[in-house]
Amino acid sequence: MIKPLLIEIGVEELPAIPFLKELPNIETLWLDILEKNALACEFKFYYTPRRLVLWHEAFPTQQNEREEEFFGAPLSVALKDGEPTPAALGFAKKCGVDFAQVSRAQKDGKEVLYYKKTIAGQSSKVLLQLMIESFIKGLNFGKSMRWGFLEESFIRPIRWIGCMLGDEHVAFSLFGVESTPFSYPHRTISYEPFAYMFAGDYFDRLAERGVVLYPTKREEIILNDFKVIEKQEGVHIEIDEDLLAEVIAITEYPKALIGSFEERFLRLPPEVIITSMKENQRYFPVFKEGKLTNRFIVVSNAISDDYDLIVRGNEKVLRARLSDALFFLDNDLKKGLHYEGLKDITYLDGLGSLLDKELREKEIATYLTNKYTETLLAQNNRLNASTLQALMEKSVMFSKSDLLSEMVYEFTELQGLMGYYYANAAGEDELFALALKEQYLPNSEESALPSTLFSAIVALAYKLDSLIALFSIDKIPTGNKDPYALRRAVNGIVKIVLDQGIAFDISKDLKALAQSYKAFDFTVLETFFLERMYQFFDVNPSIITAVISSGERDIVKLSQKIKALAAIVQDDGFKEMFSTFKRVANIIKNMEVNAQISVDEKLFDNSYEKDLYSAFKTTITKHYDSFEENLDALFALKPQIDAFFDNVMVNTEDLSVRANRQNLIASVYNAFKSIADIKEISI
Repeated sequence: MIKPLLIEIGVEELPAIPFLKELPNIETLWLDILEKNALACEFKFYYTPRRLVLWHEAFPTQQNEREEEFFGAPLSVALKDGEPTPAALGFAKKCGVDFAQVSRAQKDGKEVLYYKKTIAGQSSKVLLQLMIESFIKGLNFGKSMRWGFLEESFIRPIRWIGCMLGDEHVAFSLFGVESTPFSYPHRTISYEPFAYMFAGDYFDRLAERGVVLYPTKREEIILNDFKVIEKQEGVHIEIDEDLLAEVIAITEYPKALIGSFEERFLRLPPEVIITSMKENQRYFPVFKEGKLTNRFIVVSNAISDDYDLIVRGNEKVLRARLSDALFFLDNDLKKGLHYEGLKDITYLDGLGSLLDKELREKEIATYLTNKYTETLLAQNNRLNASTLQALMEKSVMFSKSDLLSEMVYEFTELQGLMGYYYANAAGEDELFALALKEQYLPNSEESALPSTLFSAIVALAYKLDSLIALFSIDKIPTGNKDPYALRRAVNGIVKIVLDQGIAFDISKDLKALAQSYKAFDFTVLETFFLERMYQFFDVNPSIITAVISSGERDIVKLSQKIKALAAIVQDDGFKEMFSTFKRVANIIKNMEVNAQISVDEKLFDNSYEKDLYSAFKTTITKHYDSFEENLDALFALKPQIDAFFDNVMVNTEDLSVRANRQNLIASVYNAFKSIADIKEISI
């Protein structure tokens, strides 16, 4: 038999961010509980800041009857002289029966003790309390709290619980709360509970009392309000998806309203205004003709006939925050950018201060500037080598200077960006200002990259120092733990290098840079760096192994070779073609293969050797515009290689001829290995 089931857990207002982090796991948690209790069925999960709701349109009122099988010891162990041994009696006790009721069965070719019993399904009403308790305790919001005299904890105090199976209230007590067929309306409507008579009745009564239970409906209301405001005011509302999710999570009856602030605050950088609105007040910024305006959108959670009072209250709060920001801006502009104070800020134990970090970054930037001087000067022909180097050193040394500003102290997420604005206000070189702004890029998976090579070097210096310095004091990521985001740093380095198309050798360049740090096992760092290639490129992992095994360490060439090989391997006809080249790899696996191997044409005694060597020489002497073209040409040797293997005995008795034939195959293998080690490929 099935009935509707409603479960409502009423709480004090949930904090949006911890809740949203756990949200993807909530339905999975409840489904696991249903399956463990043999009550799996479809359900929906709804939420507001004050309630978590599980709704089943058709819920089993009882578990299905099921059969359970028990297998015991072999008869040779279970019986002695026809009498049950302690092992047999223990098996019967485990099954809950007398030994006389135990039967026999075949298992793994042996006759063993066997018992099968039918287990009656339990009533769902009996199970629901423990299921709901498991659900609540299984939710992980990071932090939790206790209230009253309870030992149990949750993210916020639980104030009411409802559990209605059809038209029957399921009574139990959890977290010091007795379950009741009552819920609470929107706080603007009333603080008094209301009753509902059956599971489905709850939804209508809740909606009548000002609560929009469905998150998708709240989102629809907010977005529709936005469209109306945009049309009426001739503006554009910038929708931050994370902010929208937060607003949906903290409202039960959303209403979007437009407010304003004094135009004098537009003197602040737009990012300061937007950050202040989003982070502190959860307001949406408003634009007109692509420019930030002195308007904002607040999504109210109140039900009112006159929303002007709410708008004025929010305007007052924002005015105070922007006034503070303007005060910080003016103070910072008076002081200007300086970095001496960074000596008083510890970077990390064992690595000195932030000023020490900047000095290390300056060395890295100097190395990279020397390496890419020609390209940098071509991009910035107003500079010469001397002024370029001086500007680079200055950019790195001032890169963290805005951490000393009042604005960044208040809004830490604006570090780098404020340095950019302060540098512009001081009339600094545009390359200098832009480098400060872009020094942390990329800072997320979808982040933009530094827009110039100059900025890219400053960003690389930051990431490379973090990586090498932390490895030098043995702060190496292990398993899933990466507290200093070094995997992200490597990904950022790879992205920047590929975007700029510059030569950077994971082995040579990293090793040269590491000389300035405390000595450590460099191979650990190189291996860590190379391991990131497997996450960076979405291809068959053996392709990456094959390219790395070729000895290639230049990031751009690694990428080109991996993509070229992947394109060929993914071709439908590759599997048949590859069998030939696996034979090539097998022939040379026990040979000492090196670049000095030579082939003596005078030792050829058949046309198949001659044809293969002729085709091979033609192939390796041609110029190819890409690694893919080169690989295509090498794989095109398949007919000659097949004919060679079909008609030529490699391991002939004549040792000189045998060695020459092996060298011929090894030469083909070496040509491949200049791009990828074919013996590492698996398909």
